[in-house]
Amino acid sequence: MLNSTNPAQRIHLSAPHMSRRERAALLDAFDSNWIAPNGPALREFEARLRSVADTEDAVGVTSGTAALHLALLTLGIGPGDIVLCPSVTFVATANVIRYVGATPHFVDCDRSTGLIDPESLVHALYSLDAAGHRPAALIAVDLYGSCADYTTLEAVCGRYGVPIIEDAAEAIGAKHLGRPAGSFGRLGVFSFNGNKLVTTGGGGALVGPTELVDKARFLASQAREAALHFEHREIGYAYRLSNLSAAIGIAQLSRLNLMIERTRSIHERYVTELGSIPGLLFAPQSLLGEGNGWLTVGHLDQSIHPSPHLVCEALADHNIEARPAWKPMHMQPLYADVQITGGQGAQAHFERGICLPSGSSMSEDDQSRVIRALRSLLTTDAVVDLGEQIDITDEQAQQHQGSRAPMS
Repeated sequence: MLNSTNPAQRIHLSAPHMSRRERAALLDAFDSNWIAPNGPALREFEARLRSVADTEDAVGVTSGTAALHLALLTLGIGPGDIVLCPSVTFVATANVIRYVGATPHFVDCDRSTGLIDPESLVHALYSLDAAGHRPAALIAVDLYGSCADYTTLEAVCGRYGVPIIEDAAEAIGAKHLGRPAGSFGRLGVFSFNGNKLVTTGGGGALVGPTELVDKARFLASQAREAALHFEHREIGYAYRLSNLSAAIGIAQLSRLNLMIERTRSIHERYVTELGSIPGLLFAPQSLLGEGNGWLTVGHLDQSIHPSPHLVCEALADHNIEARPAWKPMHMQPLYADVQITGGQGAQAHFERGICLPSGSSMSEDDQSRVIRALRSLLTTDAVVDLGEQIDITDEQAQQHQGSRAPMS
């Protein structure tokens, strides 16, 4: 964990948490001259991922997005198919559906957690079935480090014969009723982007049954056939993770429990020290399990506080990065033409949710800075003047925030 920081130093939402262990692992891989994929570090990293996710197999790839793409391809999903996914998610979840030529259909989410709403899923499946359409899959998203309600999702999707792909990009190490993230549905996906709890500096993984993961591994290796020369019978992709990145990942996984312990303690401190502020409620880390604490999300009562966009702008003046909750896909210009079942819960989550700095590398002093700034901004006197301090309207703030690249 980092030491006390200078107030002039920026506090990021979720900065990487590196140690001497990662540096040593990277240098060992470098000195071995295994730079490209398929080296010993990549094989060990995949073996450790199998253990973390409690799955038969794992394949390391270049990003969580690549892993999602491979999941759809491996299940044979393509043009003419409908794929369900929650509206509150990072855009990659929806984009990969269009990568394969399928049609997304969004489902509403819980306004507190942002996780997919099982009741809305039931309505979506019933309506589509009545119209003669059976979705090819549901991509369920584990948001902010907490697992979705897979007990209910698996029962509902099983009734209609719809396979689940678990987008656990943000949730490595989390659990639902004792089962680890990545182990639900037909296939699971992790992301190791630079802002994730576990990072390889960019990367991802697909986990699941060996038969399906082997197919994904083949596609991720340019679909090269077993021949001395280059032989190809189908389109493949350059999606394999490098051995150097995997070496960092091995060291990160060896510290996973310690990093989760830290992020959970950060969440608990926010709740303890800010939970008494009227009109500020914290979303539970998980209702039926244990979240990994990747991001702490608070909700601001609109009758008391300004929008999260304005609060984020004010925190930026304190050199603190915070973000509104993820903007729903059905509110994005890119997906304005896509059908959604419900939508009010997802919209409310976005309009009142705020993500606070939560990275495991945060120092105690860093978190104290965030707490002091928020407490000051959310007191009655500060709220009255906040809009004037920033000198922009809520609508302008939302437009401004929408122009930034979202974190996921």
